[in-house]
Amino acid sequence: MSNTCDIIIKNVNAIIPFSGIVNTNILIENGKIKALEKTIENVSADTIINAKNRYILPGVIDPHVHYGVYTPIDNAAITESTSAATGGVTTIMRMIRLEGSYRKIVNHLDVSKNTHITDYAVHASILEPEQIKDMSYLKSIGINSFKIYMNLGSHLKKILADLDPGSSSLKEIEVDMTDKLLTEIIKVGSSLNSIILVHAEDPEVCSRNIQEVRNKYEQVNSNILKFWSSLRPEASEVSSIRKIMKIALNYEPNLYFVHIGSSEALREIHRHKRLHKNLRIWIETCPHYLTHSTDFDDIKGKVVPPLRSKNNLEKLWNAIKSGIIDTIGTDHVANELKRKKAEGNFWNAPSGFSGLATMLPVMLSEGVNKKRIDLIRLSEICSANASRIFGLFPKKGTIMEGSDADLTLVDMEKEQTVTPDILNSHSDYTIYDGWKLKGWPIMTIVRGKIVMEDGKIDKTYIGHGNFVETAKTSQQELDKQM
Repeated sequence: MSNTCDIIIKNVNAIIPFSGIVNTNILIENGKIKALEKTIENVSADTIINAKNRYILPGVIDPHVHYGVYTPIDNAAITESTSAATGGVTTIMRMIRLEGSYRKIVNHLDVSKNTHITDYAVHASILEPEQIKDMSYLKSIGINSFKIYMNLGSHLKKILADLDPGSSSLKEIEVDMTDKLLTEIIKVGSSLNSIILVHAEDPEVCSRNIQEVRNKYEQVNSNILKFWSSLRPEASEVSSIRKIMKIALNYEPNLYFVHIGSSEALREIHRHKRLHKNLRIWIETCPHYLTHSTDFDDIKGKVVPPLRSKNNLEKLWNAIKSGIIDTIGTDHVANELKRKKAEGNFWNAPSGFSGLATMLPVMLSEGVNKKRIDLIRLSEICSANASRIFGLFPKKGTIMEGSDADLTLVDMEKEQTVTPDILNSHSDYTIYDGWKLKGWPIMTIVRGKIVMEDGKIDKTYIGHGNFVETAKTSQQELDKQM
């Protein structure tokens, strides 16, 4: 081995998912991890970073991000990948929603080439029957995961699609996720060995509840999140899970349940996972379901599925610790506070909020430093598992020779108060505003480039981010996740 490299990170404790913690020196060359070496006496490098025995994680992967909805992708990719890098995230996976043919996705991909700081992948939402024909095409260009919005139907059919590049006018479309459409997506997705991402809520239940009370309550000013949760109850999640599992048994797809924050929904998915060993099933939760409940009582916390009662929180943490929950995704939405408040109209307030930059600090502070999980488990749920599920491993999601040099150096003792301005998102508010978190990323490295150091982004790396194909998922890698 040559005794030169681009970067040496010395005196570092490397977190190796599914393995352990290794005190080592990391050699980086040409954007890859060249080696992990105990001694570097005879090695020279252009840049030497003394980690001072801090911990370094595989670059964090956020498998669930919405951007390009409130601002066009040309702007959103810059702001939201900047926010990601601020929070130690090195790969973001965009949930794209387009109307009509997905052949025009190339316009989004072309613009994305010059606008991301972090690497990025794409999940395509299948919203209408004609789009099913595009699924094999999407796989051929590196998009092998397809989202189903089971919550759209009955009288709840409206959703915002992603803006066309360069456009600034919000684009609302109608989606009716019928059982026939649902079945066809699963059937084709299974034949392609793709990942089917599932938003599990029953629109009939939610629609009926909302219609019954909306005329009675023009304004909702107190207990707003408890009210919202009651309109979209946990039972609606359970019923939709049962429906999709019944269909899945006929086609044996790969199912990935997104943003599960209800203990009842969690229990139902886990029951099916134990019962049907022939199915590959994964569960994602979000940081906000681990830290916030309906007690938050602030319109900022309006989200779907809703925040639930406080007794769900520890159940979710326990499910992470025991391995029932596989991944953490933020369900990040970069909307603004003025729009979120909707001039005091509860019904018009959009769902969702930002979370990219706070994902890792929250998991370090509330998870590791409060001894709910350890750093090895954190590396699995925040990086390695998403990498394996979506076919990126071992290129991403681990620290080993030959992997991309995507690395997140953290200071477990650093304490900082969260304010919107330090998160570098288009969104100007956060549900963690005022929280003092202990444990922060202090350096983010994307394919060998230091894009963030001590909270400061190197904007010369706008455009450094690469599109990452997820169409390489092998049966062997999928089976590892069972």
